[in-house]
Amino acid sequence: MPWQEKTIMELREEFSRLAAQEGANIRQLCRRFGISPTTGYKWLARKRQGASLADRSRQPHHTPRRSRPEIEALIVALRMAHPAWGARKLAHRLERLGHEMPAVSTVHAVLLRYGLVTPAASQAAQPWQRFEHPCPNDLWQMDFKGHVPMQRGRCHPLTLLDDHSRYALGLRACDNERRTTVVDHLIAIFRRYGLPARITMDNGAPWGNDGTHYTQLDVWLMRQGIRVSHSRPFHPQTQGKDERFHRTLKAEVLQGAPFTDLAHAQQAFDHWRTIYNRMRPHQALAMGVPADRYRASSREYVEQPAVPEYDGTDQVRTVQALGRMTWRGEDWQVGKAFIGERVAVRPSIDDGLYDVYWRTYRIARIDMTTRTANAGRALA
Repeated sequence: MPWQEKTIMELREEFSRLAAQEGANIRQLCRRFGISPTTGYKWLARKRQGASLADRSRQPHHTPRRSRPEIEALIVALRMAHPAWGARKLAHRLERLGHEMPAVSTVHAVLLRYGLVTPAASQAAQPWQRFEHPCPNDLWQMDFKGHVPMQRGRCHPLTLLDDHSRYALGLRACDNERRTTVVDHLIAIFRRYGLPARITMDNGAPWGNDGTHYTQLDVWLMRQGIRVSHSRPFHPQTQGKDERFHRTLKAEVLQGAPFTDLAHAQQAFDHWRTIYNRMRPHQALAMGVPADRYRASSREYVEQPAVPEYDGTDQVRTVQALGRMTWRGEDWQVGKAFIGERVAVRPSIDDGLYDVYWRTYRIARIDMTTRTANAGRALA
């Protein structure tokens, strides 16, 4: 499949940036982006040479040394384009564009002088540290950003964020929050970026109900070898980076003029996602941008995962209707998410206890002394 004309520059930029990362598998990325290796290496060469990825003049857009009034004009213009950016982000972005900038305090003074920030707002902004996974694709955070009224219908923004780099892997305008919708978008993202080691998500539809039992979405992800975790009920800070991403999305996009329809919303999301990933400085990244730290995963999405194989000593059963299996003449609850799946029963090291495994996951424990079964995520 060739480059899509309407997003050709975004695709070239994203491909070249991912391909330039240390250890990137160029041919694998070419397959994911639907281009030939010849085309891929051509754009990577241009990127490494610092050349334009479009057929246009290479004349610099900006002259580095400007007079003070011109610098102030640049600060004001960038602030007007991005009203939620503070002095530090503005200064670093203009430096990346090649301008010699004054101190951040001077940039802040310019914003004050032009009435673009209030002293109360600046005092309210207090930086703080979050835990960060050491490598890209160690953990992705996924959630819906509520719903957004449009002129025609409602939009449910689906967001997917890499924990290490803060790279926005997905920002999709959905018309519902159903599992099938999430799966369709995840497949497209997996094909582009590969698979993460783990995905964490909230509780409630479509992620789960009480946060203790496996869901169909959990099982679908686990088939790909992705570990699944859920935030603690009533503790959204478990997904702190995604929550922060949602606040930024609201401030910089959703509080603007209402969208006409889903296509209009997606167009705005695509434009802002490019800014967020490649232009907007992040204080948590030492004022770098997520694209500088993200690289695609080497793990490929598998259309049809292999059927699990169990040891000859395992007692294999198929989970039937209502999530129950028959073993030793009795029905045992395993979980509705596993209906139709083959599971293995193995004796535990404790007398009278038997563990039920699906693939490499322990999903239930049977206590023959009390004739009870305990099933759920806590056993994994």
